[in-house]
Amino acid sequence: MRADQDKLNRPRGAGPTGRRRVLAAGVLAVALAFTAACTDGGGGKPSSWQGGNETPAPKAAATISEPQADAKDVPASTGIAFTTKDAVETTVELKDSAGEAVEGKLAADGKSWLPAGALKYGETYTATVTATGDDGRPATATSTFTTMAKPGKQIRISSFLGDGQVVGVGMPLIVKFSRAVPEDYRDDVQRRMTVTSTPAQEGIWHWVSPTEIRYRPKTFWKANSKVSYRVQAGGLPMGDGWYGRADLTVDIKIGPSLVMTVDNKTKRMTVTKDGKAIKTILVSLGKKSTPSSSGTMVVIEKLRKTVFDTFEELGPEEGYRTKIDYAQRLTWGGEFIHAAPWSEGQQGSVNVSHGCVNVSMADGAWLFANTRIGDPITVKGTERKLQNGNGWTDWNMSWDEYVEGSALPYEPPAEPGAESTADPDTTASATAGPTG
Repeated sequence: MRADQDKLNRPRGAGPTGRRRVLAAGVLAVALAFTAACTDGGGGKPSSWQGGNETPAPKAAATISEPQADAKDVPASTGIAFTTKDAVETTVELKDSAGEAVEGKLAADGKSWLPAGALKYGETYTATVTATGDDGRPATATSTFTTMAKPGKQIRISSFLGDGQVVGVGMPLIVKFSRAVPEDYRDDVQRRMTVTSTPAQEGIWHWVSPTEIRYRPKTFWKANSKVSYRVQAGGLPMGDGWYGRADLTVDIKIGPSLVMTVDNKTKRMTVTKDGKAIKTILVSLGKKSTPSSSGTMVVIEKLRKTVFDTFEELGPEEGYRTKIDYAQRLTWGGEFIHAAPWSEGQQGSVNVSHGCVNVSMADGAWLFANTRIGDPITVKGTERKLQNGNGWTDWNMSWDEYVEGSALPYEPPAEPGAESTADPDTTASATAGPTG
């Protein structure tokens, strides 16, 4: 839990608990601490007026709960939280001091509205919520507030993947933060993270560490899907006086479904594409002293030519320096699929590698030409189990285990995967040398 002093140092106008709850497009708690100015929307006299024709008050009513009227130092990430009564239609309008409208949309719960992007710093805005009942008469509520000055402490948010990238069906979405996000702020961050896929697919965000969060669907991505993910965290409080620097949006595409399965018992790899077996490849896995890992991994990086240098890792007796062709990294610990012409005589019958999946030069070239970053591979029947975290091991966890890494309770969407709100660098970097 964050310290009480931290709570006291937060901006004013944050609501009755002292902490400004960040509002999100997916899930927003609506406080009833403030009742905004309401009108009958029709310009008529109140029902108690006795002179002339009486104009009835509208059936509907609207109240804005956040931001509170005249609030100062409001985070630029704020949304509009409100309640309505007896409304058949609700609209929200937000304008800046120049009268320019801000784009945004209603949340699915109908109780909140989120701008399309972070608001301007040090700007005054007026929010208007209009509720219309079945009598056709509108009732409005307004709240005018001022956003905070641009903060000096900002957290950079980055994506491993770039716009337009085509990846394999096992590719997790990877978002990194330049500074650790405190545990009790992660739910706020995650509410601002959305994933939209075509066709719709069910999935969830999973915190790998305080600086990294990933998303995967319940099963492998459907082949040729279009996926868009967004982190709407510009101006979002992220703990200890730090704020999100900017929003992030990435659009990618999923390629064909290419899945590799290696069975240690048969010393063979089966490659399937869109559910049909298209190739069987002889392999040699790790010998008894350096076994390959059993589990589900994905291709992290591809190197047409590289050099494996393990002298520092394995010492002068076991270490080696070898030129390698068609290398595809599977773990940070140094397990690869790669061509190994020196073991072609043992491939399909004996394990002689230092933990890698050895294949022939011809098969290595074929695999390299057909795989993508994010294509999954499952190795079965070896003496060592894959350790979670040793690579992109998101698929090495069951769905229930993956859900446990979310900062928000999991609720299956009505239309699975249509949109989930549960929320680096451009290249992966190795943290350990290769095995062989």
